[in-house]
Amino acid sequence: MNIVKRFLAGFLLIFFSLLLMTSVGSAQKYELGFEKLEDYKKPIDDPAPFYKNIEGFKKIMPADVYKKVTYDVDAMKKAWAEVVGFKAPDVVGKIAPEIKPGKYTYKDKEKFPFDKIMWKHLYDRFNAPASSGPRHVCNFTEIEIVPTRQYYHSLPVIEATKKHMDTATQDTQGYLLQESYKAGFPFPRPSGPFKAMQIMYNWDKSYNLDGEFYWEHVYGYTKDLRNDYEGMATAYTMRLQGRVKWEPLNWLDKRAQDQRESKVFQYMSFAPRDLFGNVINVTSYMDPNKFDLFLMYINSLRRIRRLSASDTQDPAVGQDMIYEDWQGFNQKLTPKRFPYRYDVIGEGEFLVPITWDGSPYMSTKEGYILKNLQFERRPMWVVQMTQMDRNYIYGKRVFYVDKEILYHVHIENHDQKGRLYRTYDTLWGFIPEMGTYNQFHTLALDHVDTHSTAYHSYSYPALWLNRGDVSMSGMIKMK
Repeated sequence: MNIVKRFLAGFLLIFFSLLLMTSVGSAQKYELGFEKLEDYKKPIDDPAPFYKNIEGFKKIMPADVYKKVTYDVDAMKKAWAEVVGFKAPDVVGKIAPEIKPGKYTYKDKEKFPFDKIMWKHLYDRFNAPASSGPRHVCNFTEIEIVPTRQYYHSLPVIEATKKHMDTATQDTQGYLLQESYKAGFPFPRPSGPFKAMQIMYNWDKSYNLDGEFYWEHVYGYTKDLRNDYEGMATAYTMRLQGRVKWEPLNWLDKRAQDQRESKVFQYMSFAPRDLFGNVINVTSYMDPNKFDLFLMYINSLRRIRRLSASDTQDPAVGQDMIYEDWQGFNQKLTPKRFPYRYDVIGEGEFLVPITWDGSPYMSTKEGYILKNLQFERRPMWVVQMTQMDRNYIYGKRVFYVDKEILYHVHIENHDQKGRLYRTYDTLWGFIPEMGTYNQFHTLALDHVDTHSTAYHSYSYPALWLNRGDVSMSGMIKMK
């Protein structure tokens, strides 16, 4: 492991030095390498409050850039409450009211009805580490419940949502008429016969990673908790249509407008060693019946491979997800290719882990459990998507979606036999001054083969990004 780390350190030093010395137009690149980032917080066994120590990324971003992407908190709170029609603290607390803010251990499950405000998988994880037999990482033995807080999005997103909230329309099957969507969240108050589809379109059009630099450290574990995979990667993500946070606004460029491109991301692997230099580049199109452009650069072959629609169901190397599970759900909503039936099967409140200071961590010394977890009562929808084509890897997907944030926090993927196959849990990190969210810790589990993948990640706005940064040709030239 030390040899691998030294190897990576050398390459990363050269790579990030080149990035830091490069500018695009007048926008200087500001990136930190893995070693610098992990000075603030290591991926495991480190309780450091990352967001607090780095001052909400203020220490990373130039002062003028930080000023552009931060807004008045009270203004965001007020405006977003007007858009969604409520504040979360006002609509929760009705289920199991005897469970009040405070600290609890798994033994308190015998005293309090946690099963009423936790979905089953989360309730099962609130337990002691198993002493024997197959198991997963990231159970938790103790939690702190804090009073429910109000959440919101960045001011430009709120304003765009408010301006266009009545313009997005659906066809007779519930599919979004793409040309009717302009910007913001299309359905901030889902309702009517296509309510479930509206909830999913909010995620599809969300401003998560809409123009950001992203990095992650990934760990895989077998059923006997043996570490069998360690990966490191960075990504550039860019929104191409409906841009509201910084210039260029609306469309990124003429190409995006002419070809109706909606977003693009480029994912670059640095570890393990046999994946070093591999690049994934995906451009998504607004047309629901047009295949997204999925390219992969394979460093060992010095070749670019174009993946087909079925290839996106392949498992990501060493991880417990397919490519269409990236960020939880990255599958196109279409009536022709792997269509779903959409239903809201539940609605209520649940205890959900969210972090403001970035202090949660996985403790290998205590049985690979999660520590420093804060939970809040959150208003939620439960959406079930039933796959109509038996050739798709999943027969059913179930999403637990926060009504105020409009993002998912837990996903259950069932195979075509009806078995729980994979789950995806997101511990969101919230940056109040920006009104944005980080997938601070993600847990992807395989329940058939009993394997775990734990992701430690961060992202922050990258105003320097342009078309060249998210193109395969640009990356190959850099390499």
